[in-house]
Amino acid sequence: MARKFTGSFTQQEGLSQEAIAAAVAVLQSGRLHRYNLAPGEAGEAAQLEAEYRDWQGSAYCLAVTSGGQALQIALRACGVEPGAKVLTNAYTLAPVPGAIRAVGAETVLVEIDEDLRLDLDDLDAKIASSGARVLLLSHMRGHLCDMDRLMAICNGAEVTVIEDCAHTMGAQWNGIRSGNFGKVACFSTQTYKHMNSGEGGFLTTDDAAIAARATILSGSYMLYERHGAGPDPEAFADARYDMPNCSARMDALRAAILRPQLADLDSNIARWNARYTQVEERLKAQDGVTTIKLPSAETHVGSSIQFRLPDFTAAQCRALLDAAATRGVELKWFGAKEPAGFTSAHPSWRYVPAQDMPKTDRIMATLFDMRLPLSFSQDDCALIAELICDAVNEVAS
Repeated sequence: MARKFTGSFTQQEGLSQEAIAAAVAVLQSGRLHRYNLAPGEAGEAAQLEAEYRDWQGSAYCLAVTSGGQALQIALRACGVEPGAKVLTNAYTLAPVPGAIRAVGAETVLVEIDEDLRLDLDDLDAKIASSGARVLLLSHMRGHLCDMDRLMAICNGAEVTVIEDCAHTMGAQWNGIRSGNFGKVACFSTQTYKHMNSGEGGFLTTDDAAIAARATILSGSYMLYERHGAGPDPEAFADARYDMPNCSARMDALRAAILRPQLADLDSNIARWNARYTQVEERLKAQDGVTTIKLPSAETHVGSSIQFRLPDFTAAQCRALLDAAATRGVELKWFGAKEPAGFTSAHPSWRYVPAQDMPKTDRIMATLFDMRLPLSFSQDDCALIAELICDAVNEVAS
């Protein structure tokens, strides 16, 4: 009988007893809204903001309902208005161009390179041809491009950079944390990200005016002084009147279960990377498989892994999905014409003007993706890698 993996690719680790106890305490208090505080109480959301600010190394932090809301708020706080053009990766997930469309702006797609990072030559060209002055940079699937060169290009052209760090919480480029390069950074705590609150997110920045606008946009009801990592009250002088309330506040329950996870995040990053290395080393040895190069300047967070099969046809790619599934391995394929689950490609985003992306399309045509939840053991990862290689050999033969 053929070997088969019997674990789940969508089952995350359970929450710690500390997180459960913190949640129970919030539930027993009945004070779930972030501003519903007892006299002298700091509140879970405010404490989380301060702790995440310090961990990230930013000046300000705002906790919100989702990473997608963080993106929309960041765009608005940076002054993006309806009709403006915003650059972003042609290879990303739907919430990124979705955020641009949600604020009424127009998406300008930028090609990617062979290792899934933004093509900086194409970025330079698109800045010149489009006139866009904002880049919503998606660090898609945890891959950081050359951030020194990217920032030199954008600073030289006076382009504001907003970093989508949903997949790079804890990653670094030359020792600087992802999110500390651009004007604003957005993070996600959705279940499949690096901390799990079901839905949730953060916005971080070193700019007091942007932090103030973002706080009002999140729906502070003028209670911004109850935030744990916000700017001084003077920064809100104009924002409190100018910014609409988008009701995107993180609640106390989610904040309570995230605080213990933040304390464990660095050790969990090491665990993800050990699993990534286990799978990557086996895939590197497999004929026909091209893995994604990790630059020496990058400190990666390997919560998922990607690989390409450049010589496969579309039919073979579909066959690989089936061959892997019969072995209990859940792969995602970015070359499919129809969006599936958490995977989609730019031609399916009808809210984005159709754009010719030949390089990205060629790369994505044979690109596969797989989650590496911490519920997998090292032995699980070794088995999964072997099963992927078995499936590749079966389809290629």
